Amino acid sequence: MSRFAFDGARHDRAALHRADSRELDDVRVMVLGGEHVATVDGPALAWVPASEAPEGEWIWLGEQHGRRHAAVVVDGRVPAELTPTSIRVLAPQLAPDELSLAVHAVAIARWLGATPFCPRCGARTQVQQAGHLRHCPECGASHFPRTDPAVIMLITDDQDRALLARNPAWPEGRFSTLAGFVEPGESLEDAVRREVREEVGVTVGDVTYGASQPWPFPASLMLGFFGTATETTIEVDHDEIAEAAWVTRDELIRYGEAGTLLLPPSGVSISSWLIESWLGKDLTASWF
Repeated sequence: MSRFAFDGARHDRAALHRADSRELDDVRVMVLGGEHVATVDGPALAWVPASEAPEGEWIWLGEQHGRRHAAVVVDGRVPAELTPTSIRVLAPQLAPDELSLAVHAVAIARWLGATPFCPRCGARTQVQQAGHLRHCPECGASHFPRTDPAVIMLITDDQDRALLARNPAWPEGRFSTLAGFVEPGESLEDAVRREVREEVGVTVGDVTYGASQPWPFPASLMLGFFGTATETTIEVDHDEIAEAAWVTRDELIRYGEAGTLLLPPSGVSISSWLIESWLGKDLTASWF
């Protein structure tokens, strides 16, 4: 069972077929634009034969259960008759097999849309390898999809309380775990310690890895950690964090049931999994 959205690949990317994927038989195609994908009732992804797919950039996705899959990125939005739906909305509703294909397609599509020009010389690049490579015909450089590593962490103290925080853009009562991007030349563990120190002033000692979650909005890999605080005084930065607090398990459950504490929905973000791993049960508090 999936712990959170996009948890674990469920298809073979079959990279050896990228160069000749358009010539393969029986390829079924996903239609997408931005982070929106074509859907049918269910909810489920809408798949069309390659011969019926609209014009657009071709992305080879691979094979799953003996079937071949690709995607076409249309110019602009997915046609209304194909019922476009954001993958963010679909994430907790789609079957894991389809979600694996969808996150692959959306991640590549967003990279293709954001990188039309060569960062070395500025020339327009050519898409190759069925969406997985951009080649510059002017300087000869090859550019591959990039992923930005970000750490997301649940910090606890010697009283086994969890540290939760609220972003200034969120409504009162909405809290989650801390998170931040890894800086150049920085280890993941050091990124955890730095982000916590910068955002809430808490010093972290031991850091252990938990799990990871691809997050293609636009191109992140969320690396989940558990950390232990060595000093617990909170001093929020009032920039990325509006308020933060240490909570016990009983307090989290009580405030959640009272509706005064809003937490990430269970099964969607890795942040909810981190909290649930510490709590020892599924979250019942709503994000909304």
